[in-house]
Amino acid sequence: MKKLITIILFFCLSASAFAQTQKVKNLTTFDDKKLHFGFTIGVNTMDFRLEHYRPIGLNPEFSEWTGNMYNEESPIDSVSVVQADVAEQVPGLTVAIVSSLRLGEYFDLRFLPGLSFGERRLTYNVPIYDINETSSKALEYYSIKSTYIDLPLLVKYKSSRLNNQRPYLIAGPAFRVDISKTGKEELVRVKRGGFYLEGGIGWDNYLRFFRLSTELKVSLGLGNMLNSGPDETQRQYYTTAVKKLTSNVFTLSFHFE
Repeated sequence: MKKLITIILFFCLSASAFAQTQKVKNLTTFDDKKLHFGFTIGVNTMDFRLEHYRPIGLNPEFSEWTGNMYNEESPIDSVSVVQADVAEQVPGLTVAIVSSLRLGEYFDLRFLPGLSFGERRLTYNVPIYDINETSSKALEYYSIKSTYIDLPLLVKYKSSRLNNQRPYLIAGPAFRVDISKTGKEELVRVKRGGFYLEGGIGWDNYLRFFRLSTELKVSLGLGNMLNSGPDETQRQYYTTAVKKLTSNVFTLSFHFE
């Protein structure tokens, strides 16, 4: 019995000593730098939050379609309910430059200008006809492609470093400008610029020669991004059915610093 107790105590002391063993720390002075730079590669998905007029006649700008596009009369009138939704999440690409300013032991100010390429696919509860398409058949979805210039200014709060690991939180505002082509003939037009509120979590890994950070971030649009409707060559109700459209972006990033 005494031998068993001795073995157990010895095992516990050995396990405790092993748990407290410190690994060799990499980049021990990295966080002491006042300013450092890096780059980011990430994957994003873009989304819309949509509010609708139900029925569509509640929109004072609604006017019934009176044309005969594709030899098919439109069944949409003031009592119709036309609703759009994002069909699926389409992966996109994000690249950026990292500029990080040390504010203190636990806080950094980060500016990450970059580009985000993505797509949103809208489906409707009514057939989708686009005058820009060569075929007169209804579309499965309407694609809105975006190329954003991202200008986020974020505060990073870091926990205490544990060996070569350091989790963190990040939050702050961002401004995005869509530089992709948009025209008056498009079914649904989105404003080029808008403000976002961003927040996320991440994990710093201090490797031998650089720091690799994995970060998951959500960007919530703050304003109505819906632009005016298309010209009269297109059916108007795809836009006039929407009361408010806000943009969301979800990004999984890998920072190399």
